[in-house]
Amino acid sequence: MQRPSYKFIISGGGTGGHIFPAIAIANCLMKRLGSADILFVGAKGKMEMQKIPAAGYKIEGLWISGLQRKLTLKNLLFPFKVVVSLIKASAILKKFKPDLVIGVGGYASGPLLRMANHKKIPTLIQEQNSFPGITNRLLAAKVDTICVAYDQMDKYFPGDKIVKTGNPVRDELIDVSGLKTEADQYFGLKKKPVVLVVGGSQGALAINKCIEKLVPEIIENDQQLIWQTGSLYYGQALKSQHEFTSEKLKVYKFIDRMDLAYAAADIVISRAGAIAISELCLVKKPVIFIPLPSAAEDHQTKNAEALVKLEAAMIIDEKSIESRLGNTLKNLASNKELQLKLSQNIAKLAIPDASERIVDEVLRILNRKKSL
Repeated sequence: MQRPSYKFIISGGGTGGHIFPAIAIANCLMKRLGSADILFVGAKGKMEMQKIPAAGYKIEGLWISGLQRKLTLKNLLFPFKVVVSLIKASAILKKFKPDLVIGVGGYASGPLLRMANHKKIPTLIQEQNSFPGITNRLLAAKVDTICVAYDQMDKYFPGDKIVKTGNPVRDELIDVSGLKTEADQYFGLKKKPVVLVVGGSQGALAINKCIEKLVPEIIENDQQLIWQTGSLYYGQALKSQHEFTSEKLKVYKFIDRMDLAYAAADIVISRAGAIAISELCLVKKPVIFIPLPSAAEDHQTKNAEALVKLEAAMIIDEKSIESRLGNTLKNLASNKELQLKLSQNIAKLAIPDASERIVDEVLRILNRKKSL
């Protein structure tokens, strides 16, 4: 059996914001190269250990986690975890012999890429956020290429290594413009304005509580609501659906067809994770961002603020959600001119071929290595 032409390790994870871009890059590598051997390396106990095999790829886990903000047993174990993870990362690299290692952020990418750099294996990191995570900031000096989604990242990274590629997103979200009729049928919608509410992979308790209070007002304003609650709030939200028994209220634990949800929406209320933002740029809808305040280094607020500066979105911090979301939504719904401006400006930021651009950089590094 012929050996695949190239072998890659893709490392990182912890949240969907790291995992789904990693899978998109792997899929693009397979499509472009026709044949490749790809191994993922994640953190034991994190969601990548289930999501990556479900996507059809092999994964190995490192015993690694982040530092807690207060003194805990986990923090005392941290130095031991780092040492053990570096040793295992070295063993994985020695056994698998990758041609190139890709880091997508998250705990596991630190030890793996550190050892890859030590062994002189070519490396690339992909930073999804406008404010980089600490792992990628620490790795930046030694990697070959840094793929980013925002401008002015030379504040954090060496400018000569930066390539603006955008964030990889699911293929089905690249163009939803022709799906409105199918979306209305799928969700059972009438020809009335639609508000879509979605939280991130870490949940949206404050958003859900506020939306529950706003349901009567949204229905009275003759709007329809598609509300993705996540698993923890779903039962509570169903009470609202039963109470109003209105065709205008659609409650879901999770939405499998996000392409149709985006196609149906006139206004979106969302967390401000990097991948959610990249998706929303592609679907070109007016957005009210409510950043997750507990996100690492408050990167969701920084992500959203980057769009607000370009008049491409609106933002409400979670502390103000109860006092501001109702009026903000009502004013936006009644202002077609503002909706159009937000849609046009966010569309300018879309990069639909981000996966292809990242793979271009991977191949450029490999070709440069060949020519040396």
